[in-house]
Amino acid sequence: MTSPIYVAIDTPDLRKAQDLAQQVRHHVGGLKLGLEFFCAHGHHGVHEMMKFGLPVFLDLKLHDIPNTVAKAVQALHMLEPAILTVHAAGGRAMLEDAKAAAGVNTKVVAVTVLTSLDNGDLLDIGVGGKAEDQVARLADLARSAGLDGIVCSGEEVGLAKRAWPDGFFVVPGVRPAGGAMGDQKRAVTPREALDRGASILVVGRPISLAEKPDLAAREIEATL
Repeated sequence: MTSPIYVAIDTPDLRKAQDLAQQVRHHVGGLKLGLEFFCAHGHHGVHEMMKFGLPVFLDLKLHDIPNTVAKAVQALHMLEPAILTVHAAGGRAMLEDAKAAAGVNTKVVAVTVLTSLDNGDLLDIGVGGKAEDQVARLADLARSAGLDGIVCSGEEVGLAKRAWPDGFFVVPGVRPAGGAMGDQKRAVTPREALDRGASILVVGRPISLAEKPDLAAREIEATL
């Protein structure tokens, strides 16, 4: 069975990214490449990381007017990532156009509420209520717009799964029991996230900053 763990490779250093992927490739199910990596290396960098034979999750969180996002998604066609993120807050037309522009083998998932935000942060940006209420609203929007799923924290994934049984749920910011939280404000353990309905887990620093990333990945995998 393929591991649900996607290791977050958030570095502008291509050699460091390749070294990390090489170390953990047998203990993770895919590689998540974010803005930091993509801004440094673009298409070339993604092609290099695809050589490890693992699915690539391109986490660009696209958020712009519908036409711009659609053209950006089309520009990624030759990469055909397994998963691509857009921001749910971009609205229905943007979500629909992003999905229509994506390749048939790419899951388009909508970011709901970043795991670095809590209820106070939402209030600061004009969103009232709790994080789980906003996640539920945006999940409903993403589903009706024809997307494959959403990105949410482990705290909300159970709620989202019940409302969208066949949705694809990406849970980032998971932290092993006793692990440092970093800038995550709504984190759960990998096992809890999976039990609540996560399809894949995105794990970054607990693996990438470990003294032995391959051992760290194996230890997290063992808890699942």
